[in-house]
Amino acid sequence: MKFKHFDRRAHLARRPWTPRERAVVGNGLLGRVAIAVEPLLGTIFFSAFTWGIILRARHTEASLIVIAPIFALAALAFTVYAVCLMVAPVTAFINTYKPIYIVDGYVRYRGPDGFSDVGSTGYVAVLDEQKSLICEWEAFGMEPLPERTIASLAEFSPYGGIHKIDGKATGVVPEKMTPLGIGIAPRGNVSR
Repeated sequence: MKFKHFDRRAHLARRPWTPRERAVVGNGLLGRVAIAVEPLLGTIFFSAFTWGIILRARHTEASLIVIAPIFALAALAFTVYAVCLMVAPVTAFINTYKPIYIVDGYVRYRGPDGFSDVGSTGYVAVLDEQKSLICEWEAFGMEPLPERTIASLAEFSPYGGIHKIDGKATGVVPEKMTPLGIGIAPRGNVSR
C-alpha cells in the first residue's frame, strides 16, 4: 500500500508499537539483510578486483588500468542494488518508533481513479467521526476494491497502513512471522 498523507493526526489517540509488533518488523528486516548479503559480497568481490587491477597496473602492467573502471562500475551496481533492497525494510523498522493512531470513525474503500498507479486496485482510507479524511493508502491486490464506508475502530500507522479494524488484524503486521520472513510472500496466481 502506498500512503497518501493528510495531516489531521494531532488530535488522535495513539499508542506505541508493542515489542511483539516491532519484533515482527525487525524479523522482516533481518530477512532482507540475509538477501542483501549477496549484493554485498558482489560489492566486495568487484571492489577487490578493482583495487587489485589498480595495484598491478601501478607496479607492472600499466595498460591494465583501462579495465579497472569496468569492475568499479560492477561494484557500484552491486552497492546500489544492496541499498535499494534495504531502503523499504529499514524505513519500516524506523517507523515502528512512531505512534500507531487509533480512530473511532470509519474505514472507506474506493476504486482506482485517474491518479492511481498502474496495477492499483483502489484506495483504503481512515476517516474520523465527522467522515473527514485522516489518511489514505493506495492498495494493490487481485481485485478492485468495492465502494463502501464502514463504521469501525481503526488502528493505523501512516507508513504501514491499517493494522486493525475493530480489533481484527488486517495483515499489515502479521501475528506471527517465520524466521527471517521466509515463505510469507503471497503466492497469487502463477501463469504457466
